[in-house]
Amino acid sequence: MAHLKPAFQNYPPDYYLQQGISRTPNSNQLTFPYFMTTMKTEDKIRQQLATNPILLYMKGVPENPQCGFSAKTVGILKSTGCQYAYVNVLAAPFIREKLPSISHWPTYPQLFVNGELVGGCDIVEAMANDGSLLPLLNSATPKTEAASDGHLSVADVEQLIKQGISDAQVLIDGEGCDLMLTVISGEFRDLSLVKKQQWVLSTLKDPLASGKLHAVSVKAYTPEEWQESQAQPTGGLLQIQL
Repeated sequence: MAHLKPAFQNYPPDYYLQQGISRTPNSNQLTFPYFMTTMKTEDKIRQQLATNPILLYMKGVPENPQCGFSAKTVGILKSTGCQYAYVNVLAAPFIREKLPSISHWPTYPQLFVNGELVGGCDIVEAMANDGSLLPLLNSATPKTEAASDGHLSVADVEQLIKQGISDAQVLIDGEGCDLMLTVISGEFRDLSLVKKQQWVLSTLKDPLASGKLHAVSVKAYTPEEWQESQAQPTGGLLQIQL
């Protein structure tokens, strides 16, 4: 099956222990976070489903499931070799509470393929046994990053920032021309907050001037500031692990 192409691929997993979404390490699966925004929980869930072809809502993380059913489902998915995203609902209580009203499925784990609910552990196990699971997973279609409306793709934005800030690690949330950018760079050391943000925006001056980007929100950190920020508890909707 085609692989997802996240905009940020090389972050150490511990950066995202509190981020909510991470790619699983199985089969060269990559990490990418979705950052907390002001969107409602239901909108956040629907965005996750729309942008992740194979998505598992589970208790715990694949390396350390917190219930037997989640552990069994992870084992089955691992045996297929397919990349998938996961959400640790224990770290995202608002999602844990809201998802059953959307999926009409009361328990966890819940596996979705192409935005459609497959089911819980028993159904996943039954499909694995009868041979129908792998073809379904292989049918999962990643959402293309190409912009069809004249806006820059996420990959284009990341490339522009990295051209201007060579060691930048770029986290991007949002779509179209409205993006939330988090940029981490050692070159930000000794710069004021305003100078950091101005530097990031300067790498995007052309698309901002042309209207391909607007309403861009920027957060800029040194690696040390980033790690410190992740150690602090956040309020509201928790970010999720993939």
